[in-house]
Amino acid sequence: MASPSPLAPVPLVDRFQRAITYLRLSVIDRCDLRCTYCMPERQTFLPKSEVLSLEELHRLSLGFMARGVRKIRLTGGEPLVRRDMVDLVRALGRHIGEALDELTLTTNATQLAQHAAALAAAGVRRVNISLDTLDRARFAQIARRDALPSVLEGIAAAREAGLAVKVNTVALKGQNEDELPDLIAWAHGQGFEITLIEVMPLGVVDGDRFDHYLPLSQVRADLERRWTLLPDAHRSGGPARYMRVAETGGRLGLITPLTGNFCDGCNRVRVTATGQLYACLGGREQVDLRAALRGAQPDTALHEALDQAMAIKPEKHHFTIDRPGAPPALARHMSMTGG
Repeated sequence: MASPSPLAPVPLVDRFQRAITYLRLSVIDRCDLRCTYCMPERQTFLPKSEVLSLEELHRLSLGFMARGVRKIRLTGGEPLVRRDMVDLVRALGRHIGEALDELTLTTNATQLAQHAAALAAAGVRRVNISLDTLDRARFAQIARRDALPSVLEGIAAAREAGLAVKVNTVALKGQNEDELPDLIAWAHGQGFEITLIEVMPLGVVDGDRFDHYLPLSQVRADLERRWTLLPDAHRSGGPARYMRVAETGGRLGLITPLTGNFCDGCNRVRVTATGQLYACLGGREQVDLRAALRGAQPDTALHEALDQAMAIKPEKHHFTIDRPGAPPALARHMSMTGG
């Protein structure tokens, strides 16, 4: 095989020989919910002037595709509160089947009913929907907004548009732990996959995350007393590890940033809505892609910045929630980094 030209962009590979093929791109830090484990009620969001334009988001994405990224997940905050979001999806969707294998979306689904058909027409084939409870009062307590009817309407619209749905549920001690089996059964009954996630210690919130931290090792042990959990080799490109529930026939994923570090196979980086590339969700290592995009030679500067990101990407994160009152691992909130 011929060697690539010295001038041609080369695939993104970090110093631990992990190929980076997956970009999680935040298009906005704003959200229309205020989930208690994610942010405080009085969250301060960025001025719109600091957020990358649609053209910059597209150009940045093209730079990643040129370096071997084959999957892009658009996130927020809540991506669908950005007015030109579907225009970006249309622009990126033109590359599916060529430079891009898959374009997906993580959403809380409050705005999904009005956008599902357009997203499907633009090339999105599946969406991840954050949903922590099916109880309306409990939803309002966790999300601080009475939005469950809108979420369920969005899920129904996604299904009607032909989008595959995966439900993401944060496991919360004392809040939804008693409902997790019912959520799993409901999702599988709808034909959806569901993934349980341990709460992540990112950003200061109004309460103490220790009070609601529920190890998924404990959840799995509880589920195994109820159901037969079978190994499943499926991989979605993200950190989840999967199994099948024999009794429901559905697939269940677990994301365990605290009880089961999954960094050895990391294939992704995150870029915030302001163009800050974080080489690790749980690290402080970052590169300013916005400065590169707005410089005199944006294409050259972007590729140099991506090379720098590969040089600083850490081997693993060091999340922990080990005692009451412990500070978060990082000051930045998940809504800023992108889910």
